[in-house]
Amino acid sequence: MSHPQRPAASVHEPCLDEAIIGRHLVIQRSRLAGFRHHEAPALLPALRAGSHLTLTAERDNPHDDDAVAIHWQGHMLGYLPRGENLVVARLLARQRRLSARIRRLVPDAEHNQRLQIEVLMH
Repeated sequence: MSHPQRPAASVHEPCLDEAIIGRHLVIQRSRLAGFRHHEAPALLPALRAGSHLTLTAERDNPHDDDAVAIHWQGHMLGYLPRGENLVVARLLARQRRLSARIRRLVPDAEHNQRLQIEVLMH
């Protein structure tokens, strides 16, 4: 009885789990909502692509139970858009490690298009 031959050893290709360990996973890309209503306009000259942002769930927000505030160095910039915040709000409620960063700055764009962010899971 013959056994099938094993293929020759090849270069190891990491599976998805190995590719994520010790890194972050981008789970969402969004614009910043409420840009002109918070501190973002005054801070725009200091902000840079790649700047680290923090996310805070605001369960008691009177306008949106799933509101997720976005801060830079303790300053309120705005929110994740209402129609795009549910998953992040739920993950924060489950105490998942999330952060965000500025993906792109477009100073001359419409207010809510000036700052684009990425939400990261660690």
